[in-house]
Parts: sequence; structure tokens; C-alpha cells
Amino acid sequence: MVTRSKASAVILSSFILASALSACSSNNNGGSASPSPSESAASPSASAPASESASAAPSETPAGIDTSEHVTLQFYMLGGEPKDLSAIEKKINEMSEKELNATVKFNFTTWTNWDQKYKLLLSSGQDVDLIFTADWTQYQSYAKSGAFLALEDLLPKASPTLYEFVPQDMWDAVKIDGHIYTVPATYKEYVNNGFVYREDLRKKYDLPVPKDIASFEEYLDGIKKNEPGIQPLSMNADVKGNMMDVFREINDDTVGGPLPYGIGIKYSSPNDVYSYWGSDEQINDLKVIQRWQEKGFFAKNVLNVQDTMQDPITTGKAAAMLGDNPTRYNDTKMKMQSTHPDWELGYTPFAETRGFATPVHPIHNGFAVPKNSKNAERALAFYEKMVTDKRYNQLTEYGIEGTHYTIEDGYYKMVGDATSNGFPREGMQGWAWRNPEYMLFDKSYDGVKAIFDELDKIAKPDLFTGFAEDYSSYQAERAALEQVEKQYFYPLYAGLVKNVEEGVKTAMEKANKAGLQKVQEAYKTQWLAYTSEKGIQ
Repeated sequence: MVTRSKASAVILSSFILASALSACSSNNNGGSASPSPSESAASPSASAPASESASAAPSETPAGIDTSEHVTLQFYMLGGEPKDLSAIEKKINEMSEKELNATVKFNFTTWTNWDQKYKLLLSSGQDVDLIFTADWTQYQSYAKSGAFLALEDLLPKASPTLYEFVPQDMWDAVKIDGHIYTVPATYKEYVNNGFVYREDLRKKYDLPVPKDIASFEEYLDGIKKNEPGIQPLSMNADVKGNMMDVFREINDDTVGGPLPYGIGIKYSSPNDVYSYWGSDEQINDLKVIQRWQEKGFFAKNVLNVQDTMQDPITTGKAAAMLGDNPTRYNDTKMKMQSTHPDWELGYTPFAETRGFATPVHPIHNGFAVPKNSKNAERALAFYEKMVTDKRYNQLTEYGIEGTHYTIEDGYYKMVGDATSNGFPREGMQGWAWRNPEYMLFDKSYDGVKAIFDELDKIAKPDLFTGFAEDYSSYQAERAALEQVEKQYFYPLYAGLVKNVEEGVKTAMEKANKAGLQKVQEAYKTQWLAYTSEKGIQ
């Protein structure tokens, strides 16, 4: 049986408990000194390379579940699948068939309209046994609306090792209405955004280090002037998630992740709920984005662009991204330098401007069992192996040793480069089943650890991700607003509307007809009830 480091569990649990206590006692608009994450075995800076960890013995099938009938599990991840997925799947199935009398089919949504595909998977009754969850995939709302199975009774029976592995405080943190609907990741990280930019080009043309909107725009101006063959800014059709939401995060102390329905809430004044849509704040932000579009910083056909944000950076087609988190920045950097070792990639956390960062909430990465699953027990038993069995974990996180990676001096090293390697590091977007004891880091990740160390110094607890919206009373209006946003606000987010004031006026008229005020008021009522319950002022 695989057991986690006791020190790691205690320290990680202590941090989460401290955050929870802070959430309950905060009464000065978030201005109190928040607990800094400990430099512990759960921290990426202290995680031992897997080659130095105790080797995991194959875990036994839990005695409490029936494995007499063979099943095929449908496992769903977001994003695109790696080229060598079939080889990984084959090796996983060779083990799982013997040990669980089950095989698995790994399915991926791609990043194109992933949110619509995700919604369809959970609403159509499709055969799904395990599905990725996060705050940004609306885990809280889906859980509250009954999309997932409650797991608290199933976990001790079907996956006792996994149930022990996750600290109790993390189980408590992901509960919605008293029930556990997802298995949280135990790896502590920061996913706050930061500017990503070609540092070698910045040095070459003596451009400013991007630290805020003004300096970032000056950097993009310099790229446009000096490198006409390179798109200054990488951007794709998800202009809400990759442009508007990120733009608001830079100078704003907006709470948690992106807020729905054009709502605005500040970390420093969480009980002041207002409409960002239609405000002077929104109009001023949109005018900046429109100016960037007019300057040619990103493509005019951006609403049709389906590339990932990172690919144009790694191939040299674009020079910067408005925002990305430290870990994904490092992955982009690693892939870029695998083919262009003379290029440099720079990174500036938004926290330098915002003044604070928040470590990930346990809700941020997880896996749930949808309510329609016919194989819930087997699914949890399989997921236990993904997390706690070193063979399953490293195979699905890093690929086949010797084929996709090697370990040199305790560091992960990609075989080949980003164009030839069929399974790059975390090629399945396996963020949710990371196991700190088995994780492999490339040498460049030392830079990410340094970023985390700096963010530790200005960390504030995530007080708000535990909020679970209940939209059952305004589901029709919610759906209508979703369409209004895509039809009328997306062109504004893309900088394609010449008269911003008129564009916002039209969009607001359509939103109000769709029921915006009803939805915002209902959301506000729920939000204030949550902050009151948690003692957040």
C-alpha cells in the first residue's frame, strides 16, 4: 500500500486549516496578514524526485468491491490528446485488466468550445465514469445541481488508499452542501497569472519589462515595430477567458476566479457586489483592447483562431501572452527551448502589480464521477491507482521512460523535442492526479520554485472558491445570457467594435432583455449569504 509522507500531510493540512480559519475570522476587508504556505514536503521546492522515493508496490483490489464483470471505463480530460496516447493507454490497460478487471478509454474534448462539450457530457446522459473538475469548469455549480455522485460513502470502500492519501482538510474544503463530489489534487501550487514574453527580443530591442498594462503595451509596440513577421500577442477565439478575464486580473483585486454574468466583486470589499458589465470600468478596459486590435497586436480574425495560446510562442509566431500561470509558463519555455535553445522566455507575475497571490484552493484540480456512471466503484478504484500507484502515475504524467523522457541527476529530461516527442511532460493535462512523492521536474522548473517562493511572501488565502452557486431558479435566463455574451460581448472582448460605448449599450440592452438583473440579484443574494455564513467582511 502506498502511503504519503506524514510530514507532507501534516504541513499541507495545517496550511489549508489556517486558510479556512482565516476565512472565518477575517473582518477587515482582507487586509489582515494571511498565513504563508509552509516550505514543506508538499511544496514543489521540496518534493523529492520520484527516483528517490520509495517504490510503490502494486496496490491490491479493494476487498469491498465486485470486480467479477469486466468493464471499460470512460475517462474524460479537457484539451487535446498527446500523439502517443494509444501507447500509454495500452500499457495502462495491461495492468488495470489484471488488477481491476477493467480497461479504460482516455477521451479528450480539445480546447475548442470545451465548455460546451463539457456541459453536453454532463447533461446528455453520455457514458462517462470519470471527468476532470475545477473551479473554472464550474465544479461548485455542477455539484450543487446534482451532476456528480456524492463520494463520501464510496471512497472508503472503493479507494481506501486514496481516501487516506488526501488530507481530511482537503476533503472538507471541496464539500458542497456537506457532500464530497470530487477527489482533489494534493499538490500545492500557484495558478495566478503573469505576463509571458520573449525575453531575448526584449533585451535585443531594449524594451521594458512588462509589469502592468502600460509597460506591456510598450513591449508589444516594440515587437510590432522591430519584428514585423511576428504577431506581438498570442490570442485565440476564447477572448473571454484568455483576454477579458485575464485583463481584469492584472490591476484588479477581483476575488477568486472569473465571475459570471458580468458581476464584479473585489477581494478587498467582498460584500460590494456590482455590475462590471456596462460600467465605466468595463468601457475603459475595452478601449484598451480595441486599441491593441487597431495596432495589429493580435489577429483581426481572432474569433476564428483555434490554436492554443502557447503554440504560437513555442514556434516563434507570436512574442507574448497576456497571462499564464508559472507552471504552464515553464512548460511553454521548455518546449520552446527544445527546438530553439537560443530563445529566452520571460515571466512577470501579476502579483507584483496586484500586491498579493492566492495558492490554489483544493477545488482547483480534481476528478468526479458523474451521476450517470454505471461503474462508480471501479472508477474510483482505478483513479486510486492513477494517484497512488507509481507505475500508473508516472506513466500517465510523463510517458514511457527511455521513449518519452529520461531522468538525469534527478531531473526530468524530454527525449527529442516538442515537435518529435509523442508524450511531453504532463501530456494528458494530468494536473489533478499529481502525486508530490512521484513528481518529476525538469531543471528549468527551479525557476518556477523561485517564483512560488516569492509568491509565498505575499500570499493571501482563497476565501471565495468554496462558494457554490445554485442557478436552478434562473436556468433559462442563465442560458440566454450565455448566448448574449457570445454574440454581443465577445466582439467587444476581441476589440472588433469601433464605437465601444455604443457596443456596450447594445450588449446591455440585449442582456437586460435576457434577464440580467434577475440573475445578478439572485447571485448577489447567494453570495452575501455565503460571506455572512463564513464571517467574511
